[in-house]
Amino acid sequence: MQRRNSINARGEPITEPPVKRIAELNLNPTVGSVSAHAKDEQLSPTAVKKTHKPRSKSTSCFPAAVKYNSPFVLEDPKYSFYPPAAPSAVSTSLPPSWEPTLDRAIKAIISIQANHVRSFDTETAGAYTATGFIVDAKAGIILSNRHVVSPAPIIANAILCNYEEVPLYPVYRDPVHDFGFLRFDTSKVKFMDLVEIPLAPEKARVGVEIRVVGNDAGEKLSILAGTLARLDRRAPEYGVGEYNDFNTFYLQAASGTSGGSSGSPVLDIDGNAVALNAGGASRSSSSYYLPLDRVKRALEYVRRGEVVPRGTLQVEFLHQPYDEVRRLGLPMEREQMLRRELPRETGLLVVHQVLPRGPADGILREGDIVVGINGRPAPSFIQLADAMDDHVGEPIELTISRGKEERTVQVQVQDLHSITPDRFVEVGGGVANELSYQLAKSYAQPVGGVYVATSGHMLGSASAWRKSVIVSVNYMPTPNLDAFIEAINTLQDGVRVPVRFYSLSKAYKERIMIMHVDRHWHNYRMGIRNDKTGLWDMTELPPPPPCIEAYKPATAIFPTLEESLQPAGKLMPCFVAIDFHLPYLVDGMKNTQFYGVGMIVDKRRGLVVCDRDTIPISAGDILLTFANSLIIPGKLLYLHPLFNYAVVSYNPALLAD
Repeated sequence: MQRRNSINARGEPITEPPVKRIAELNLNPTVGSVSAHAKDEQLSPTAVKKTHKPRSKSTSCFPAAVKYNSPFVLEDPKYSFYPPAAPSAVSTSLPPSWEPTLDRAIKAIISIQANHVRSFDTETAGAYTATGFIVDAKAGIILSNRHVVSPAPIIANAILCNYEEVPLYPVYRDPVHDFGFLRFDTSKVKFMDLVEIPLAPEKARVGVEIRVVGNDAGEKLSILAGTLARLDRRAPEYGVGEYNDFNTFYLQAASGTSGGSSGSPVLDIDGNAVALNAGGASRSSSSYYLPLDRVKRALEYVRRGEVVPRGTLQVEFLHQPYDEVRRLGLPMEREQMLRRELPRETGLLVVHQVLPRGPADGILREGDIVVGINGRPAPSFIQLADAMDDHVGEPIELTISRGKEERTVQVQVQDLHSITPDRFVEVGGGVANELSYQLAKSYAQPVGGVYVATSGHMLGSASAWRKSVIVSVNYMPTPNLDAFIEAINTLQDGVRVPVRFYSLSKAYKERIMIMHVDRHWHNYRMGIRNDKTGLWDMTELPPPPPCIEAYKPATAIFPTLEESLQPAGKLMPCFVAIDFHLPYLVDGMKNTQFYGVGMIVDKRRGLVVCDRDTIPISAGDILLTFANSLIIPGKLLYLHPLFNYAVVSYNPALLAD
């Protein structure tokens, strides 16, 4: 193309770059317009946008010489343009907005502030914050996580979006899956109309845009965005000895949730809850959501005030893809048939753990592949849950592949609620309940036995700390909580008895320790959960039997020392070992047990002097040990407020010689 010279605004000659005119490109100028940056480009009709919106003269960035209805070349030859097209008949539609969805959903979001008032099962006493959302505005039912509703006794309050506060009462927590329901009195909400969020588990699909609305990081309200990436993730693991979900899929998205967002709804753009936020990775932005298929089923029972049927085989299953189950021995013919019948499924359930003494013990083995249940294919956890929950107390038929052999077995479905503790005993400042399915699975132990949720003053004196299982008390076996209560009822206050127990982390190493029975510092009572009221009914247990003389006079014999150590031998009977046990952590104390040495200053009156590092405060039990063999109780007489000494007395009559 020929170049020509022009004059710029300062009168300097410039050389015009080659310009492709409309006629030379053979384009219809009425089709559309080309960007102002299309200098020296070889354009084609496909580069033209049909819906380009023309600019008005008032907002145009073009020089005034532009003519919109004919091809042109500007006097400034750096630019060449196609004339803008007339408005197209096809209109651009904006993407749907989240604003109306969130505006409505926020009114159903509840900020939960709660306290565990007792340690129980997997939970420990303490305060926490979380999230819930209303699923039944008429009945006042709130959905949240199981670790929020908690199996332990709690006191909870709900803070609504307008900062009204109402008390909450737990009405259901699932024994396995991470969801539960709380209830509140709707008549106590005075200044807002309640809104509920519908549950739509069937709308969870890969690629769906979501919003997680809740109390993230303790904030009153946070809105986190994400996209569902997986619908078949394995349930997250929170640690050994903690609550863990299993026998279900989880959903996953990179929404970056943190503490406080537990129980938040995972919303789609239509305002439906497609999942329930449960947990997240600590070193990435991955968040894990519980699917709502079992939640929706349980909600119908809760609305009717009925018990939610839940069954179990005491077996943990894992979903393995076809390449893994093929390595476990699944025949190719069976895989071909399953892929043909269920083309969207990618794997099968495999037995991961069978609890000893459970319904499936001796019937199922780790590594068994579940091909079908009751004569139907069961490739996922949904079919498994339906079979167990609909046949509580009845046998179900499992078709399994073990090695190269396929067989059919029958397993009795057990009531899951029967192995989920709903009562505890409070004794000596400690709490004991029956060992739950959750903890038994975590440590591969049989369900049952007396579990120490918190040791307190009495069990702590025997070093039976939290996560211990009591085997016997004073030679009386304690296979369950009722047997434990019967054993405690026989004990007098102040006696010392042997206790046999083991730690769950060392289940095959039993210990026998001496426990100092305390029936005077703390209450002795039982708590039973009442799901109708959402409270725990407390019942006082029998007082200790009449106190017979717990300590009888005895002789303490000191060892004989060598001739060269005779001066020490004369002083040895003057010293006693002192054990001091605190019933409560008060006055800045960090420990409940102290040990030291005292010196007898008056044998006739039974007076002992010791330092305040051994007896720091006045509240506690004192035990004196003579000759490392004879133990009798002591009594604090004087604790100097400034100087480092205390005076303790004992009954001289308990020392025969």
